[in-house]
Amino acid sequence: MEHALIQSLFDDFEPKPLSVTELNTDIKSALERQFNNVWVEGEISNFSIASSGHWYFSLTDGESFIKAVCFKGTNWRIRFNPFDGLQVRVRGKITSWERRSEYQLAVESLQPVGEGALTVAFEQIKAKLANEGLFDESLKRPIPRYPRRVGVVTSPTGAAIHDILNILERRARSVHVVIIPAQVQGETAGEQIARAIANANRFSQSAEAEKKIDVLIVGRGGGSAEDLWAFNEERVARAIRGSNIPVISAVGHEIDFTIADMAADLRAPTPSAAAEIVARAEAEIVEHLRRSTADLFNSINYRLLWARNELQEIALSPPFQMFPADIKLLGDRVDNLIDTAVDSIEKRFRISAAKFEKMSAALTPLNLASRIARNDRRLALVEQRIRSNAADLTDIRKRSLATAVAQLDALSPLAVLTRGYSITQNSSGDIIRNVHQTDVGERIRIRVARGRISAEVKELVED
Repeated sequence: MEHALIQSLFDDFEPKPLSVTELNTDIKSALERQFNNVWVEGEISNFSIASSGHWYFSLTDGESFIKAVCFKGTNWRIRFNPFDGLQVRVRGKITSWERRSEYQLAVESLQPVGEGALTVAFEQIKAKLANEGLFDESLKRPIPRYPRRVGVVTSPTGAAIHDILNILERRARSVHVVIIPAQVQGETAGEQIARAIANANRFSQSAEAEKKIDVLIVGRGGGSAEDLWAFNEERVARAIRGSNIPVISAVGHEIDFTIADMAADLRAPTPSAAAEIVARAEAEIVEHLRRSTADLFNSINYRLLWARNELQEIALSPPFQMFPADIKLLGDRVDNLIDTAVDSIEKRFRISAAKFEKMSAALTPLNLASRIARNDRRLALVEQRIRSNAADLTDIRKRSLATAVAQLDALSPLAVLTRGYSITQNSSGDIIRNVHQTDVGERIRIRVARGRISAEVKELVED
């Protein structure tokens, strides 16, 4: 140090000093480079929320404090409310406020530490989502009874996927499995799980009918409360509830219970149990077919045995023993009926032949000529009578017609007109019977015995 100071006395140039702002800027840059991504664990104290939405607090380990800030653009992703005394694990970077030369921790991720803190955060998230109705039973969708394609959101290297695949391979070989990989533990696990659920829905919506995912299994194997915390995040619960595909949650062991279990359509105690739920329908079908096949064969064997006994009883029954004698008796009756029918036909044939001979004798040319002559004479007589009656009837009709014409002429209005009378009509065609049916100047028509007269009324005189 002293050597450096002595040497500076002999330097030919004078060093340029930094301004306070420049020095603070250099310090800030050095801090942010050196402490760009640090994890700090401590207890929250002096927690406050500014009007801008930023969170300000301090972290302490009981001996030292460090100021911390979680800006609004970051804290909206933290789905529980921090409070004084809460033990947390924080990830962020060290930065400084240049104007005051104060450094602080800019928080990018905040997680509760310890069973008590996790329980508090769990209850906060649970109460919030329950108040929104996210866990209502009316939202639960039925799990398809016979799924053809199952999606699994979990770690592709974890024990859960191997358990699921083993059970489906053994019990439901017709079920196809689509693995949607996601990190299930750590800071970004919740985000990855929510994204995997959304990706599964997008794939299913655009896929052909036979490739659509029928049900989603979301979960992982057992672990500590911190290990399972990703399935308690609000975004995971919202992704499950927003899924168009029914979701089975399968997180940890049977005693583990997460927010994802509450939001899912069905909770399975373990990933293996979820696989058994999916495979249960196929196993039930196979067992039902096995039982039905056995019942069918038993029924067929019983019916064959019963039919064989019935046939034997029928073969030994009196009707079958007497069957040959009955057949012979029926044959004799048929022969008798045939003989009777032949005799009847021959008799009818002989009668018809005799009638034919008689008719042939009656239809000789001499007999036909005699009958035609008699009919001609009868026809001439009838014709003469018709003509005489027609002439008499015509005379009677003519005399009746003349009488009717004379009576009609006597009653006709025209006959009255021939005696000097007339019929007068106004312009409307009505017959005028008094002077009130016309007016002066009106055109009238007068019918006389031989023709019509058109006139104009000049004067009206009432008798």
